[in-house]
Amino acid sequence: MKAQVLHTYDDDLTADTWVTYEDVPDPSISKGSDVIVRIGGAGVCRTDLHVIEGVWRPHMDPTGDALLPLILGHENAGWIEDVGPEVEGLKKGDPVIIHPKISNGTCIACRRGEDMHGDGTFPGLDSNGGYAEALVTSARNIIALPKTLNPKEVAPYSDAGLTAYRAAKKATRHLLPGQYCVIIGAGGLGHIAIQVLRAMCAAEIIVVDTNETSLKLAEECGADHLIKADGGEVDAVLSLTKGHGAEAVLDFVGERGTTSKGLAMTRNAGSYYVIGYGEDVKVPTVDLVITEKNIIGNLVGTWAELSELMELAHRGLVHLETQEFSLKDANLALRALHEGKIKGRAVLVP
Repeated sequence: MKAQVLHTYDDDLTADTWVTYEDVPDPSISKGSDVIVRIGGAGVCRTDLHVIEGVWRPHMDPTGDALLPLILGHENAGWIEDVGPEVEGLKKGDPVIIHPKISNGTCIACRRGEDMHGDGTFPGLDSNGGYAEALVTSARNIIALPKTLNPKEVAPYSDAGLTAYRAAKKATRHLLPGQYCVIIGAGGLGHIAIQVLRAMCAAEIIVVDTNETSLKLAEECGADHLIKADGGEVDAVLSLTKGHGAEAVLDFVGERGTTSKGLAMTRNAGSYYVIGYGEDVKVPTVDLVITEKNIIGNLVGTWAELSELMELAHRGLVHLETQEFSLKDANLALRALHEGKIKGRAVLVP
């Protein structure tokens, strides 16, 4: 089959090309619970760029480059192609979306439903992913899609959408009418979070972004207030919230100074949710004591949460803005993402 393969890390993201379109062996069934999915769409995520530049190397490839070559792609949807002998209820041609973490199903985290914290593999990060014509996964990861949803249109939900949903869902549990939620970054994840918040709570939604296109998308998704990130965004948020800050701040950027600004936008006893990453969170411990602000990390989401998100999509309560690229044009998609030229999410289609 054809796939896009990463052969070399590029710490500065300055290479002309990052992945190579080439022939690789077809995936095969090796365990009774294995499922082979013919890829209908593979989302292009900023995490893919972080993998290329080596951000994940200390965690996934501590020896240097032993993991390479690697097929990227952890946001995948498609159709069942083949199943192992232990798999029931799935047949060839069924449309599905794939939870990104293949857990073993028996560790304590898995038993509690927190597969992303369980033992296992993460295709696209530590094993071959979906920048390919087919992918092998586990029956445990499969969620059947209703006929209203097309794999190539929903593939990024499996990570970007799921991560945004998990963070927004956490925030909705404490957000009340008359309160505020700030979204920093209204791109591929942020525009989904806005819709989730709109569907699940009555708080006013403030969106902060540097990009006019992203702000326009945020408005289309239901944001109540739009703020251009031009250096005065903290004061603008404080002004809207009568000087107190927002009860919840969801930071989908996590770099270039947004962490300090995000905390400054957070009300005392409020919660700052870190979703994007790239820089350190630096705050004096005495400030945490005095303000009682919560700093909460977010990693993907559970199988159940991905199922919940698909229900929202099926009902038309969330819509994923996508830009389609051919699999052979993966470098163009990655470059466009790196340069901030993607509206919503890019999807590779074999």
